[in-house]
Amino acid sequence: MSTTTPHGRTRSEERRVLAGTLVGTTIEWYDFFIYAQAAAFVLAPLFFEPLAADSPGLAQIVSWASVGISFLFRPLGAIIAGHLGDRYGRKLMLVITLMGMGVATAAIGLLPTYAVLGVGAPILLILMRILQGFSAGGEWGGAALMSVEHAPTYRRSFFGSFPQIGVPLGMILATLFMFSVTNFLTEEQFLAWGWRIPFLSSVVLILVGYLIRRSVAESPVFTEMQERRKESSAPLGELLRNHKRPVLLAALIFAGNNAAGYLVIAFFASYGSNVLDMPRSATLVASIIGGIGWLIFTMFGGWIGDKIGKRKTFIIGYLWIIAWAIPMWFLIDTASLPLFTIAIFVLTMGLGPSYGPQSALYAEMFPASVRYSGVSIGYAFGSIIGGAFAPMISEMILGATGQSWMIGLYIAGISTVSLIGVLLVPKAVEGRDLNDDDASLSALNTAQGVAAKA
Repeated sequence: MSTTTPHGRTRSEERRVLAGTLVGTTIEWYDFFIYAQAAAFVLAPLFFEPLAADSPGLAQIVSWASVGISFLFRPLGAIIAGHLGDRYGRKLMLVITLMGMGVATAAIGLLPTYAVLGVGAPILLILMRILQGFSAGGEWGGAALMSVEHAPTYRRSFFGSFPQIGVPLGMILATLFMFSVTNFLTEEQFLAWGWRIPFLSSVVLILVGYLIRRSVAESPVFTEMQERRKESSAPLGELLRNHKRPVLLAALIFAGNNAAGYLVIAFFASYGSNVLDMPRSATLVASIIGGIGWLIFTMFGGWIGDKIGKRKTFIIGYLWIIAWAIPMWFLIDTASLPLFTIAIFVLTMGLGPSYGPQSALYAEMFPASVRYSGVSIGYAFGSIIGGAFAPMISEMILGATGQSWMIGLYIAGISTVSLIGVLLVPKAVEGRDLNDDDASLSALNTAQGVAAKA
């Protein structure tokens, strides 16, 4: 028999919610990140063949740019999924975005290359990447709110860390797939057909995620909002009229973490293999260990966010990233696998605290009627500012200066902007009633937010 928690839900219900958000986001981000892994190693010669023959460095920049293009469509996905999620519920949009991501990922695994289709191949590749971006734009907000809105107040940060750890878990899964394929196939086999295997495997993963998410109940906050008839007749219009400041802050807060995170996800492995001449399998092992560190410290960030406060946890994380962003390159450039791995792992010690409490803090920044739209759009724009073109910008910085530590200067700079965004969030929003729309408005949308709350 299930035990009833103090906030009126059973332990089994809580476990289903956490499992649904964790498994779903892990699969979605596996799909999203396997593309970044492929962009690091194979997309340039396979889909941008003439450019790769004339200028391999420029072809790699274009390959990184194809990673970033999808981010430009994440706000559109966030707007549509957020609007529908605020009207019809979080659960429906979670299922739809999961299926959209899976279809796009599997289709990439079936695409003909430039040698077969010519210029049509990169066009189809970009179209599928756009569909991935559209789906990702609506995914995170729904998963974040399902977890946080089911949580007791004193455990919001920890519950909210479950969709967050789906990101490093997705990265670990994607990197393990890529490591297995590259390690057990010859280079010729990998380029001919092996790179398709991680994309096609998404079909099985999506089916598993769908079955788990279908069993999750709707968010209790959304259900109560419907019963009280508090939903807006036009949630998106209300968001744009009355909640522009928290959307901007949400975007700024995420930018630094997302930029640094995309170095761990894809750039470090590419840099180690293509610039330092390290074995591809070795750089992927370092990335896997980095993903494990990111997972551990994201869970820690969610847990400590309930103890010392979400803002404080963010501040600690960003100060760590800023301090380590430049020194880590001197370890990386040794091309020693142990030092290369340590550099990445230490970076994740800042990534976790600046990511774990994000779902809970964002949920507290918006009223229930526009919360899905607000957190999704803020997150999507933050990803454009931060991670969308971080690998491409890093490649360009390296090409222009020849100094890898200059990439660290870029990461430290954007993380400083995010730190300022965190500092501008009033302390008063933390721990507030998620059904109380006025509390969010007074704290974040007036010049005297803190005083008004007090």
